[in-house]
Formats: sequence, C-alpha cells, structure tokens
Amino acid sequence: MSPICSDWYEIGTQRDRRGTLATAAAIISEPDPFRKVRSLSLQNSLDSERNATPSATQTPRPTGRRQECFWPLDDTVPSWGRRGGAYQVFVPDPIAAREFPLEGAAVASLADAAKALGHLNETQPALSTLAALARNLLRSESAASSRIEGVKISHRRLARASYARAGGRGGDNRAAEVLGNVEAMERAIEIGSRADPLTVPDIQDIHRTLLRFTDDRDVAGVIRTKQNWIGGNDYHPIGATYVPPPPELVSALLEDLTQFIARTNIAAVAQAAIVHAQFENIHPFADGNGRTGRALIYAVLRRRQEITNYIPPISLVLGSQPKGYVAGLAAYSSGNVSHWCEIFAHATFRAAPEAERLAAEIESLQAGWIERLGRPRKDSSARELISALPAQPVIDVAAAQQLTGKSHVAVGQAIAQLQAAGILKSLNERKWGRVWECHELLALVDRFEESVSTP
Repeated sequence: MSPICSDWYEIGTQRDRRGTLATAAAIISEPDPFRKVRSLSLQNSLDSERNATPSATQTPRPTGRRQECFWPLDDTVPSWGRRGGAYQVFVPDPIAAREFPLEGAAVASLADAAKALGHLNETQPALSTLAALARNLLRSESAASSRIEGVKISHRRLARASYARAGGRGGDNRAAEVLGNVEAMERAIEIGSRADPLTVPDIQDIHRTLLRFTDDRDVAGVIRTKQNWIGGNDYHPIGATYVPPPPELVSALLEDLTQFIARTNIAAVAQAAIVHAQFENIHPFADGNGRTGRALIYAVLRRRQEITNYIPPISLVLGSQPKGYVAGLAAYSSGNVSHWCEIFAHATFRAAPEAERLAAEIESLQAGWIERLGRPRKDSSARELISALPAQPVIDVAAAQQLTGKSHVAVGQAIAQLQAAGILKSLNERKWGRVWECHELLALVDRFEESVSTP
C-alpha cells in the first residue's frame, strides 16, 4: 500500500470512537489580506511583544499535507467491514527548525499567560505544605485531562483508589486510568526538570506510565507499527474522520518533535501549544494520545521554568470549551498557528488564577478546621496532619505517620481529634485497618472543577 501524494490540504476536527478530541477535516480559510503577523522567536513573549515588528502579509502555510493511499480488500474480516478503496492520511511537516510568525493578538496573549504563570508560582501556602497543594492541583489537572477522553470519576473515588493502590490493592479499572494519568503527569514534569534534552524514549516512558495499569497495558509505551485512524469502523480507514501519518513515518516525526522541544528561541507557552498540537497530529500510539499530548505540555513548561511549584489546570479550562479546543487544533493544522496559540494562551491565562483560587479555598477550609480544633500548636500532630491532608485525603494510621513523621500513638490521637471535629469520616468500623476520608476537601475540589468547567 504505497501512498500517493495529493495537493489537497483540508484539516479540521472530529471525535474518535471513544470521544477523543482529535484533528480531522476543515477547509483552510482565506487569509486576511490586511492581516499583520509578528515573528515570535525571542526568549519569551514579553520580549516578543515589546520588540516585535509587523512583517509582510503572509498566507498561512499548513503544518502538513494530505496523501492519498489505498486500502486493500480483506476477506478475513466480517462482511460489513470488508471493503477496499482510497483514503486520505495527513502527514505533518517537520517543525524542528520551522519559524512560526504570530499575530500581535497572539503575542500579547502569550505575554499575559507567562505573567500569570509567574504569579502563580510565586504563591506560597500559609497552612498547607507546598507539596500537598501541588499534589492536589496535579491530581485535578490529570482528572480533567482524562475527562476530555470520556473518563470521568469523582475525586472521592479517585482518592479511594489511590489509597488502595498504595496498599497494593486494585479493582477499580476506571480509576486506574485516571491514576495512570496522574503518574504520567508526574513523570512528564520529572523529565522536564532534567538538564538533558527530552527524547523519544522519554515520550514512550510517559505513555507507558499512563497505561501500565489499564486494560491497554500491552500497547503501553509502544510506538504503533500499524495504521490507525479516528472514526469510521474497526476494519478499515475508508471514511474515517482523521487518519494520521503511516507508521513508517512516526519515529522520524517524533524525533523531529523532540528537536523542536529542545529549542529555546521561542516563547515557552507558544512552544507548549505547538508541541501539543503537533503530537496530536502525529498520533503515535494506539491509544492515550490525547492524555500523553497534554502531559507533554507540562514537560515543556517545566523544562522552560514556566512552572516550578504548581500545575495550572490547563486541560480543565480547554475541556470547558471543547468546540474552541477542537477548532484551535484544526487551525494549527491548516497553518493558522496564531489562532491556536492564542486559544492556548487564553486557557493558560485563565488556568493560573484558578489554581490560585483552589489553593486559597483549600487554605480557607484548613483555617476553619484549625478553629474547630481549638487552634492546636503548629508542631502538634493534628496541625501537621491538617497541613498534609490535601496531598492524601484518604488515610490510615500508617499513611498519616508517613505524612507527618509522628509516632503511631500521636497520629492515632490526631485522627481521633479530626474525626470528633467532623474533619475526617471513618470508612469502616474495623478494629484493625481503619481508613478515614476527608470528605469536605474532596467535595470542595469537585465543586471547584465544576465551576471551572462551566463556560
């Protein structure tokens, strides 16, 4: 099956069989003859906004091309899926050395997003530990990224599943998918924290972390060797809404993507936006491409020092306006990179203060707990447990000891105090192996996500 090149450039958006947002077909709009673009190639968007000069009018150049291929008839599949014929694949162009001229509005939005991220990471908690608040934000963003793929569970269910996994127990496969996303986000940030460049095996590692506890563990971290597609049916790509590049091109495209990630001459937020869109167009894995692509956003932002302490819930904001998210990815494919970067920058600009709001609401809740306990000493076990609860809202005595560093007896007394004050609820009445849940915190996070998810 040899692809035949075509000059037809039509890219856009649709959903795959699982509801995944992905790029597919929409016609390129005519360029505005009066549009002025600015080249964003300085160290950050602040400098770009200050120093950029309008360039000549440019026609958007698509970020890939269509190729026509032929699918042979397969007599081994069910009759209703037995069909041969032509189909279109989209082959992304290399971007490692490509310049991306951006319009003034996009440059300004990127500058605002960078400022918002800077303000977020200067925020210091008064009552929680930094790690506890950061963990809560990471968990919220991971849940939102999974929700875009149709995997929706409450934070109560997620926290209980996390506690069970820590104890070597499983059973909730749906929650396991979201926990895998939490761990994939953590892995992406760890990779972004390293001094050495991000590699293709790093991307495979993020994907492996995502799927290793799911029913798709057999394809975890495995770059596809077969043609995949979105929409249509399970047996052929004819009529599919989007067909990514043939498998023999995927490794080279991923290598090109890592070279683009290594660049430092483009604004970090724009770089994260482009990396995400390019990765979705490559679609290198059999499943989990959307979640892996959103995890890469944080690898890029961490690598460029745009995020240091907290994770802004960018997926939560993008997911609140799915049509705009899809349209932005379509715009990138058609060559209107400015429009996609502006959408992404707006989402980042909104996500950063939302993260601050969640942190403030959690600390307000904790302040109320301290009052209910009669203002215990700062070094008391009860006070330290309150500080650590956002990181792990479902606990037993052993977990509480690990969180606080206090003795078994001291932790037991602290848990009893928190239970008497209504801060913790017992999930069982066993003499040994009792488990408690911080229901007020979990309800707060669910309310927060609902408020952000409402456009």
